[in-house]
Amino acid sequence: MVEEASSHAGHRTAAPRVTRRGFALMGLACGLWGALAPMARAAGQIVVSGVRLGGNAQSTRLVLDLGDAPHHQMFNLAEPYRIVFDFPEFDWRVAPEAMPGATGLVKSLRAGLFQPGTFRLVVDLSGPAEIQRTLVLPPQSGFNWRFVADLVPTSREAFMARVAPGSENVRPAKANEPAVTERQRRSAAARPVVVIDPGHGGVDPGAIGVGGVYEKHITLAMAKQLRTLLLKSGRYEVVLTRDRDIFVPLRERVAIARRAKGDLFISLHADSHPNRNTRGLSIYTLSEKSSDREAQLLADKENKADIIAGMDFSEESPEVTGILIDLAQRESMNLSAQFASLAVGELDRKVRTLDNTHRFAGFAVLKAPDIPSVLLEMGYLSNPDEVRLLQQAQYRDRMADSMVHAVDRYFDQTQSAQRP
Repeated sequence: MVEEASSHAGHRTAAPRVTRRGFALMGLACGLWGALAPMARAAGQIVVSGVRLGGNAQSTRLVLDLGDAPHHQMFNLAEPYRIVFDFPEFDWRVAPEAMPGATGLVKSLRAGLFQPGTFRLVVDLSGPAEIQRTLVLPPQSGFNWRFVADLVPTSREAFMARVAPGSENVRPAKANEPAVTERQRRSAAARPVVVIDPGHGGVDPGAIGVGGVYEKHITLAMAKQLRTLLLKSGRYEVVLTRDRDIFVPLRERVAIARRAKGDLFISLHADSHPNRNTRGLSIYTLSEKSSDREAQLLADKENKADIIAGMDFSEESPEVTGILIDLAQRESMNLSAQFASLAVGELDRKVRTLDNTHRFAGFAVLKAPDIPSVLLEMGYLSNPDEVRLLQQAQYRDRMADSMVHAVDRYFDQTQSAQRP
């Protein structure tokens, strides 16, 4: 065990509650982020300075080092086995490079901002387990506040009996919304709306590259640079699906684009590959038939993000669960391919690209029925040279500049085609 704990103080557990706002894979690190970090509330948030795991397959303990006593809620999710803790929004000060390995009953830990005001910790289990007890320990014996959870094995039947039903407070984007596009309704004088989607975020780091670089940070930095250049042109309205380090479910990204009445959707990502020598940019458009096996594997991985992250689909229809929105119109797919072709031509002049740069796969995030959409894989974080470049603002500016040229050419063509 990590430490002995026999007292119980300040433990306040609310009734189980689960929302459908999920999140995907992120390593929850352990150890202290700065031994002298202040252990007080920061801007009203509880500071978390450390996380530890200890024990074995018969009893496993999770400990969070805190600046104050937290409220929490917890519930089970199945397929795979998970126990989820929701806390008030934390000031998280745990270094990512100290991620704990699998310990006892715990396969992995993931944590991050789930939605404004809620910080979520997901405990991925190696098999069915239950919380034997939770403790909130006051400062003592050289420790500050600690949140402790003890896990013990249980049967599948007992675990499933504690799986909380999903709440109805977050509704998915409707698959039966009208397919008539807003761009068909708009005046020619209106500025096109470009929606930029920085992939991953919050508890979902995406790919973790050489040196511990997180995909979510690269995509957000690139999104902000691209937004700046597009706004500077004066030709476009620009919407980001996220503008800070927070998780946004896949279907919500699509819904944001539709609510914004977007004319073009650009999702930004950076992949990893088992072969560290693999490098180069690629761009994807929607197709239920993938262009190659690697494209299919990438789409499968991205589309599982919400389920892996703690979303409860127990009351979703198979149609919503499987593909989110099953309405990829032919017009939007053709326009997506048109933009992708223009983007490849511009990017190929400035950055290294993969062979067969334009690829096809069934990405859920590209399934807005009425918005031309592309997914830009900016490179491979598993390649030391490429991860170094992707961290450089100047390199990202080259990509952003190429994308702006492609956006300009795309709207020049489409607006010209719409004129009588």
